Amino acid sequence: MMRILAVAAVAVFLFGPPTALTAYALLAPAPSTGCEAGGTAVGAVGSLPAELTATTTGGDVVRLDRVQLGHAATIITTGSRTTGVGRDGILVALMAALTESHLRMLANPGAYPDSTTYPHDGTGRDHDSLGLFQMRPAAGWGTVAQLMDPTYQAAAFFGGPTGPNHGSPPGLLDIPDWQLLPKGAAAQAVEVSAFPDRYAQYEPVARAILEQLTTSPGAGTPGGVSGTPVSSRVVFPLPAGTWTRTSGFGTRTHPVTGVRALHAGVDYAAPASTPVLALADGIVAYAGPDPRAGNLLVIDHTLTSPDGTQRVASAYAHLSDGSTAVSEGDVVTAGSQVAQVGSTGQSTGPHLHLQIHPGGFDHAPVDPEPWLATHSPTTLDGSAVLPATGTCPTGATS
Repeated sequence: MMRILAVAAVAVFLFGPPTALTAYALLAPAPSTGCEAGGTAVGAVGSLPAELTATTTGGDVVRLDRVQLGHAATIITTGSRTTGVGRDGILVALMAALTESHLRMLANPGAYPDSTTYPHDGTGRDHDSLGLFQMRPAAGWGTVAQLMDPTYQAAAFFGGPTGPNHGSPPGLLDIPDWQLLPKGAAAQAVEVSAFPDRYAQYEPVARAILEQLTTSPGAGTPGGVSGTPVSSRVVFPLPAGTWTRTSGFGTRTHPVTGVRALHAGVDYAAPASTPVLALADGIVAYAGPDPRAGNLLVIDHTLTSPDGTQRVASAYAHLSDGSTAVSEGDVVTAGSQVAQVGSTGQSTGPHLHLQIHPGGFDHAPVDPEPWLATHSPTTLDGSAVLPATGTCPTGATS
């Protein structure tokens, strides 16, 4: 199986999308389900509906649009790859975000004017609180830049050994015996709100979201690659200040072979061992050798926008030997380190070659630069880079 995948991936990289590559998409390994603990495992996030309507315990009707559901998908994906969270922990997180922000990324121009320079869905005025979970920089939850990142906020809410705050402030996994608490009380234990009774009313809404957005463990995702998580965030694939653009998309004379042909991506020179970051949440479709690309990594994404969802594949070439930290079928998070810059294959020096394939890797590549400009990628500095992780960290069950 792995040999077939390798041959197919090489064919795409070298020659573009021949019709035989339909087999590549079909043969890609199915992803694992969410890490099980705190309740049963959670299936992968599927295609986002245009809207979802549910009712609180008090009879209030809650209507959520695709943007809000995209944030819910981020919470679900982050929780499903964090050991110890499981279905119950994800429900607690959804209840907290519904209560605190109605699942919106909220800037706070009164407390932090620069928070409005980050992608956001509206503004709030609750002290110095920010984002989905209304976390406060003054309370130690993180910097403004970190808290305006939905994935960071979700990871901080869950906390635990792999959480960004290492138990201070405590996330859900840092609360002793949180599984024994009513879910509303567990949310309050993290949020420490002045209104502790608000969270429980959103439990039926959280359950409706989880049931609507996820498949049963092991089931496929309608309209896309099986189990691919839905992402609303794009991250530039190298940390800020580490790279220099050296060659763009288009016809050129290859510096190694001397043959004039299409350069199907963009080259960014960077020091060897510079972290290579996942462009968005997704599933690793291929990680292995390629005669021209050296060490090649391909990630499948399903990106959401106001216009709907789109399948996209990103490819990362010339990666350093032994640096690829993920395997086929692993779920990765936007901004997490997946490999390191190298100079393998047909390369004249350390650099990242990035390709973008709307529709999937079996479709034609497009110029990554205008594509990135359209998707407004977040640029991370070194301190914000997440460690490389797959679907379930070591020791987790799936």
